[in-house]
Amino acid sequence: SVHAVPKAVATTAHRYLVPAPFQAEVLENLVITGRGSSKETRHFELSLDGSGLTYEPGDALGITAPNDPALVREVLDCLKLDGDQPVALGETQPTLRAALGTAFEIATATPRFLTHWAELSGAAELSELAGPDRAAERAAFLTSHHVIDIVRRFPVSGLEPRALIAGLRAMQPRLYSIASSQDAQGGDAHLTVSTVRYGLNGSDRWGVASGHLARHIEAGATVPVHIKANPHFRLPADDVPILMVGAGTGVAPYRGFAQQRELRGARGRSWLFFGDRNFRSDFLYQVEWQQHLKAGSLTFMDVAFSRDGTAKTYVQHRMLERGVELYAWLEDGAHLYVCGDAKAMAPDVHKALLTIVETVGGHTPEAAEEYVRTLQRDGRYQRDVY
Repeated sequence: SVHAVPKAVATTAHRYLVPAPFQAEVLENLVITGRGSSKETRHFELSLDGSGLTYEPGDALGITAPNDPALVREVLDCLKLDGDQPVALGETQPTLRAALGTAFEIATATPRFLTHWAELSGAAELSELAGPDRAAERAAFLTSHHVIDIVRRFPVSGLEPRALIAGLRAMQPRLYSIASSQDAQGGDAHLTVSTVRYGLNGSDRWGVASGHLARHIEAGATVPVHIKANPHFRLPADDVPILMVGAGTGVAPYRGFAQQRELRGARGRSWLFFGDRNFRSDFLYQVEWQQHLKAGSLTFMDVAFSRDGTAKTYVQHRMLERGVELYAWLEDGAHLYVCGDAKAMAPDVHKALLTIVETVGGHTPEAAEEYVRTLQRDGRYQRDVY
């Protein structure tokens, strides 16, 4: 028999069973972090030839990746479910294995899944965590418990496929800042991807898309992609100076900015603040930045490598060190861009910016806040954080 899935769930999930508009061929998949790095970052080049897809520097590429087949097997085995059992999703009837592989998020658990599983299992601990006054505890629990951890710890016997799927979130494409200029690269799009890998509850866990790309995609393979425009992260006119702040893979869009400005012979000055862990292993695209500096398509570059010295130095510290010059650029009409981590880096950079406006510009804290708000309103302070 075919297990029907609630219509709202099926409608959302069905979109991600349908192939994305274009299957892009992977031309390059290269590790660009050096030996001894504590993380792995890869550079991908994908062909968009024949797709009709267009992008501008600052846009993102969406990748639709499947869940790890081993994780799908774990969930099926734990719940004693038949992966070959068909389930009805919209007008399609994929097997349960295929649905868990491509249509639903199983690598992480959502508050909705926790509430759903609390009802199915009758587990008091889950019911308490689902309460309206337990938001902090719930968030901490979900950080340390994925779907497989929850179904293993709070078993439900005789579960039907539709009961599992009803609590899952539809699979979402993963967005990556495009690290190239289409005008400069023609039919290609480049990505800078940090491979997400960590241990949790005695198991090795991988990011859905980054793990798939790192482990299963070689040159010649194809991945389903689409372009996600980002109109709030755009280059200004060629004669306008730009300030770019990025840590780790947050440097990706600036590679596209530099390529675009070099191609157009832009007269506007450009200044990059880049941060990562170690100079020897984590200086992403070092040779290219040096070439841009030599060619004049990059005017200045300040770097911060947090693990190289006794005191941790980050991009916001470099900004504060160069506060006088940075403020002068802003007064000269420069546009400021920030890309990278939303939890720590972006707020710290924002605080540094306020400090510079206060101390160098001689503004009160309230006036500094208004100065920065004006930059934002005028489109001169743009952020792409995640």
